[in-house]
Amino acid sequence: MHYGSFSFGEIKPSRLVFGTIPLNEDNLEAGFELLDAAWETGYTAFDTAALYGGGSSERVLGKWMEARGNRNAIFVIGKGAHHNADRRRVTPHDITTDLFDSLARQRHDHIDLHFLHRDDPECDVGPIVDILNEHHASGRVHAFGGSNWSTRRIADANEYAHKNGLIPFTASSPNLSLAVQAQPPWEGCLSLAGPAGSADRSWYRQQKMPLFCWSSLAGGFFSGKLTQDNAETMREEFSVSFTDSYYTAENFERLERVQWLSTEKQLSVAQIALAWVLHQDLDIYALVSPRNATECQANAAVFDIELSKEEIGWLNLERDEL
Repeated sequence: MHYGSFSFGEIKPSRLVFGTIPLNEDNLEAGFELLDAAWETGYTAFDTAALYGGGSSERVLGKWMEARGNRNAIFVIGKGAHHNADRRRVTPHDITTDLFDSLARQRHDHIDLHFLHRDDPECDVGPIVDILNEHHASGRVHAFGGSNWSTRRIADANEYAHKNGLIPFTASSPNLSLAVQAQPPWEGCLSLAGPAGSADRSWYRQQKMPLFCWSSLAGGFFSGKLTQDNAETMREEFSVSFTDSYYTAENFERLERVQWLSTEKQLSVAQIALAWVLHQDLDIYALVSPRNATECQANAAVFDIELSKEEIGWLNLERDEL
């Protein structure tokens, strides 16, 4: 496992971040086994959110950290203020209530890195930055950022912070994978993938801002189960939003190239696709959701994989031949 060059305190986050969405308190034993496997593999960063499972994922994570006594060695990434069916919720009140509820479920007094799960561009950044600074000053969050926030909005928030002597957004959590989204899989999602993300990638490169990228394997597009031949049959296993987002001719061409390269290098499709993400010239922490100890270890093995510039360009469809 490799670890980040930065930390908010003594804990350095692993560059592979364990995504807790699959955890469910109805199967606590299985959740503990999976978390143990990730921890033993070297994962120190665990990503969760108030939204996941109606709080169930956070409860499993909190009970596990309490049972293992390892909270002070874990880098917890939390998220809150996601919109709901009734209203948009990027407000000081919702940021605060979600944060306190998350802390209660996690059974601890702080979150290492707290993201706003969505943005509301109609809201002024000032009150948002102000309330996040209050929670930072109280010690409830050690750092904060935006998930699915545009670079323009992050820049506006940080300009306000600098003008007022406040702590700025320190990190961002957009999507990034080799597959390019034809449309967002969920409302309010932002991706850095493909040619359309070039300007944003350049901005993050200039800012040297850490990126905690979700759906690094494109939601299972590069799981190894999907092929061009079984794509129609596999539709039943994926949501409509997934297939509408990723089922494109160019993405299937990328998948075929990953499959070919994985055979040549005697690696899995998932390993090649994940290595591509970690080879980008950005400060990337890739969110993954391994289902067992074997997948935890296979993911961690990607740090031993070398991809040349020619191979990366070929996977990007920037060149016809390798």
